[in-house]
Amino acid sequence: MADLNGKRVLAVVTTYGVEQDELVVPLEHLRSRGAEVVVAADERGEVQTLVGDKDPGRTVPVDTTYDAVDAGEFDLLLVPGGTVNADTLRLQDTAVQLVKDFAAAGKPVAAICHGPWALVEAGCVAGATLTSYPSLRTDVRNAGGHWVDQSAVRDAGAGFPLVTSRTPKDLEDFLGQVDVVLGG
Repeated sequence: MADLNGKRVLAVVTTYGVEQDELVVPLEHLRSRGAEVVVAADERGEVQTLVGDKDPGRTVPVDTTYDAVDAGEFDLLLVPGGTVNADTLRLQDTAVQLVKDFAAAGKPVAAICHGPWALVEAGCVAGATLTSYPSLRTDVRNAGGHWVDQSAVRDAGAGFPLVTSRTPKDLEDFLGQVDVVLGG
């Protein structure tokens, strides 16, 4: 089991529409290994997750808002998907700026399913090889990334460590790569 004591992870989401397992499973995984995980959203309260983009899932407490965090205080940025969440997240200027800040600092970013939309919006995929939910492949290619159909991809072609994955079915591979970039 990876030891992630002392590691700090920032998860950026909106308060509605995150795919449940893409947030809950990484939170539980990282916390069980000793990492501190902070959930930042567009507003305080709770995140209403969804299952399959339509059925209500678990709620997750919001720890802070995007504008109250500093990328410099974290070791990794986690960007879960969920179609509604990811589409709304990429319209949040402060959240997109956090993606840019992590990338510019050479800090790891881990995005799953529709999560890479935030990286596309931030202009951070040029030169990277990555995966995502298949419907994003044209967006990734148009943004200068190389899209592949694999369960998890770890790459640094865009100048920072990037871990991506396709769907919740790939969470085991995704989290294995997240552990590697966190040094666990």
